[in-house]
Parts: sequence; C-alpha cells; structure tokens
Amino acid sequence: MKVFVTGGTGLLGNAILRQLKTAGHESVALVRSAYEPIVFEGIETEFVTGDLLDREVMFRAVEDCDVVIHAAGMIHLGWKKLQESMRVNAEGTQVLVDACLRYGRKLVHVGTVNALAVGTRMQPANETTPLDNAGGQVPCSYVVSKRAGVDAVKKGVSQGLQAVILAPGFMLGPWDWKPSSGRMMMALSKGWKAIAPSGGCSVCDVRDVAEATVHAAQTTLPSGREFILAGENMTYLRLWADMAGKFGRRAPIMRAGPLQRWIAAAAGDCIGQIRDEPDFNSAAMRMSAQYHWYDSSRAAQELGYRNRDVQETLDDAAVWLREQHLHRPA
Repeated sequence: MKVFVTGGTGLLGNAILRQLKTAGHESVALVRSAYEPIVFEGIETEFVTGDLLDREVMFRAVEDCDVVIHAAGMIHLGWKKLQESMRVNAEGTQVLVDACLRYGRKLVHVGTVNALAVGTRMQPANETTPLDNAGGQVPCSYVVSKRAGVDAVKKGVSQGLQAVILAPGFMLGPWDWKPSSGRMMMALSKGWKAIAPSGGCSVCDVRDVAEATVHAAQTTLPSGREFILAGENMTYLRLWADMAGKFGRRAPIMRAGPLQRWIAAAAGDCIGQIRDEPDFNSAAMRMSAQYHWYDSSRAAQELGYRNRDVQETLDDAAVWLREQHLHRPA
C-alpha cells in the first residue's frame, strides 16, 4: 500500500510515517519548500513539495497513491487567525476530499476531540454525545475550522467518498519537532508553575494514535465512521504535577479559580490587541476550565486501539524534549 501523508513534519504525521515504515507500507510525505532533514531521519519516504491549497500538486499526489492520511492542521486556541485556520483546516481538507473523490482513493482524516462534544468528570464524551453537552466546545478558531474540515469529509461521504474520521486527544510523545503539545511540558521544565488550569484533558501517546491511524488506513470500515483516539483522563493539576516531576520541578499547589482565569484571560486579550494573540487568551482560558475527557471504547473494539501507561508516555516525551529542544545546541 502506498500512502500519501500530509503534516509529516508535525507530531502525529511524523509518527505515522514511521509507523507506515514499520508496517511495510510505502509513503509519500507532503512538505513545504524548506524543512530540517533531521525531522525525517530513520524514515523511508518520497516527498511532494507544495501547499494543501495547490490543487494541481494535491491531485497529482493523490492519484499516485492508494490511501490518503490527512494529518496536517493549524492549531490556534484563540479568537484570532480564523481565516488562516479555515484555509488550512477546512479549505485544505476540501481539496483532498475533491481529489479522493476524483480518483476513488480512501481518506483517513485526522480531526480532533475538540470538534466533538465536551465530556465531564462524571461522564466522558464519546462519538454520540450531543455537541451541546456540558455547555459545548468554546467556538474558537481551532474548533470552528476543524469542525468545518470534518463537515467537508462528511459531505464527501454523501457523494461516495470512502473515509474514516479520527479524533485524537491530547497527544504527547517523541518526534514533536515544532514542538506542539510538547510546549506545555517545556514550559513546566523551565520553572515552577504554582497554579494549574482547573479543567482536564485526555492524554494519549502519539505512537498509539499513529498505529491506530495506519490500521484505519488498511482496514475496511464503514465510510464516515468516526473514532475517538483518546487516553488517560487527567485533571490538569495532576498532569502538570506529573510533567513537572519528570524535570525535577515542584508540582503546582492549586487549580486556577475564577479570578485567576479572568485575570489571565483579560491580560491575554489585551496583549492580543497589539500583537500576536498569546496562548493565555480568553478562549484558551475557557477551554482549560472544561473537562475534555473521552471514551475510546469504539476505537478499542473496532480498531484495536490501546493506550500504553501514561507515565511511559510522559517519560519518553520528557527524554525526547530534553535531547531535541532543551539541551540541543542553537
């Protein structure tokens, strides 16, 4: 099987390329004109240089492969950059949907749990939980654009597209080159953070998600089937304590209360008025107070999805971040 993979320089896309090699499949990776060769060390792949919105390049790449795994995406948890997010997460997905429809190729679309419902501490969400559960997702640029991408895939399915939609949780692990989710661990490695966010997330290992993604690509499944690929449901207080411990740092002592969240949100939004929107804007603060807890039972039953122990994930992520980002020469 020959697989076209978008997002190969990202955390999940890079892990998928490595898993494809392990599974004995050929791969073609979409890259921009410039990338660090170290990112693809140990990976045997062809390269296509271009942009998701370049229809000619995308159509040619899709025609030359058997399956497409769309793992590229823009992550911005804020109110700004909606247009840019829509171009990547929605319009880019539409181009691939159109190409797969033209050439009869299967599409494995990587969405996010943030495009689904929000869970609670008492009841993690699954693929059938109503979108307005627990107040619904915060309609920031990331949520809106990723939902639009999933909608494009579902519309394609109604037109005959063969597709599977995956929704990973909060992924950690090696090969976080940019870094993405590893930024949280890096911040905790650099100094004591006394206050943790008040909500929680579902932590999963990128290697487990990559294995399930490749399995979805090579398995016959009902078109349009959605799968949550989440993991250990953790409060941020516990997660931050465990992350800090991997770097010999003190654990936070409390969860953020309403006042702390309001101050951070207001400060972030003010900063965002004069320069790039920071990570601690009001959208991100609202999201961090929610419980993004999920149930991956469907993926376990139909994809054989399994999660390794979260401490193994955190250990390996910490080692990798030390070697590649924290102690790497400039």
